[in-house]
Amino acid sequence: MLISESPAQAILNLGELLKSGSKQLEVALALDPSSARIEVQCLLQAVLCVNRAYLLTHPERILNPDELARYSELLMGRLNGEPVAYLLGQREFYGLALKVTPDTLIPRPDTELLVELALQRIPPYGATRILDMGTGSGAIAIVIADQRPDVEVVAVDASTAALKVAEENVQRLQTNNVRLMLSDWFAQLDGDRFDIIVSNPPYIEADDIHLQQGDVRFEPLRALISGSDGLDDIRRIAADAKVHLAAGGWLLLEHGYDQAERVRLLLLQAGFHKVSSVRDLAGIERVTLGQV
Repeated sequence: MLISESPAQAILNLGELLKSGSKQLEVALALDPSSARIEVQCLLQAVLCVNRAYLLTHPERILNPDELARYSELLMGRLNGEPVAYLLGQREFYGLALKVTPDTLIPRPDTELLVELALQRIPPYGATRILDMGTGSGAIAIVIADQRPDVEVVAVDASTAALKVAEENVQRLQTNNVRLMLSDWFAQLDGDRFDIIVSNPPYIEADDIHLQQGDVRFEPLRALISGSDGLDDIRRIAADAKVHLAAGGWLLLEHGYDQAERVRLLLLQAGFHKVSSVRDLAGIERVTLGQV
């Protein structure tokens, strides 16, 4: 069966669809077998509205024509490189199912470290204000608000389209302690002060070859690229954050795999103390933080 044909046309039961679709993704996208199989399972689960266990225990299930057409459409989109998250319109992050669109970045497991570090710095009692900068789909803000319904979270973004997605997530997940604002970083915040500022800002270099690879090709460039060295937005945040932090407040920034040393220097130059970087599960310095 050629990839240019309807990818599910000749195969009708779940076991065969899973095997065939996985093989096609391995070839077309150079995925490892395990990743390819998981992706096909996600597509089939979405089409049939079932869980993974159902797929494994009902390999003989025959798809009806409508189900087969929908699966074929999704698989063809993935074979063309479209991210599964955009095809399905959602991505799980920190246990929450979040709506995502091509107007927002796709939340990634690496960013859960940023959330965990922020949660660790919220006092157990008392009023705490948190600012999430460049919120996109609202993932970081919503998870923090969900974990700590007693805190106030303000989430800003310069994209009205992204904020619309974030608003849908806030309403659907009923995180009533999140307030969304249209703002180019600190521009609309006036004299507002916060106890913790978190951000997963754009940090990719303009000529980075990874922009032409994988899921990143489909994500909004304005949320990815930040100048020739990838640090333009981090410079802006580091330079202005102290004005918007309460005494003893923290700034936490996610950044690229090779940027930790430079980000630490930027925070030190901006007058932050206790500056350090924290490694993710892969051993990469992924988040840099400092205190005023």
